[in-house]
Amino acid sequence: MSEVIDIERIMQMIPHRYPMLMIDRVIDVVPDDSATGIKNVTINEPFFTGHFPQRPVMPGVLIIEAMAQTAAVLVVHTLGQESEGRLVYFMTIDEARFRKPVVPGDQLRIYIKKERQKANVWKFSAQAKVGETLCAEATYSAMIMAK
Repeated sequence: MSEVIDIERIMQMIPHRYPMLMIDRVIDVVPDDSATGIKNVTINEPFFTGHFPQRPVMPGVLIIEAMAQTAAVLVVHTLGQESEGRLVYFMTIDEARFRKPVVPGDQLRIYIKKERQKANVWKFSAQAKVGETLCAEATYSAMIMAK
């Protein structure tokens, strides 16, 4: 059975805060396997004032960051409460592709799947979609640091 993690719980699990907290909720959490992050994209995001103000577009690097944060929540959820607040650092980002711009008013869904884990290094594949439209995808690995 999958689980839902709300914003308050996300902030207990990972150290990110506004303006760098890129996910609002994580749904369909299957420990040690997969999760779906949700980002409600609004015009009030601070990056829109300087990222194409005449035609606001969510920066691709922030979509990748939303993927990483969704994966970090899955890692912490899988490892349990003792891992809360630990830092999860990118090690690699591979095969990143950006297919369609993400704009204010979109609800971005980030689908992540754990590919493998060895010790404290985890590898994931991810897709970011608005509705059924693929906007971005990547594979990446991250390391969870000891407290």
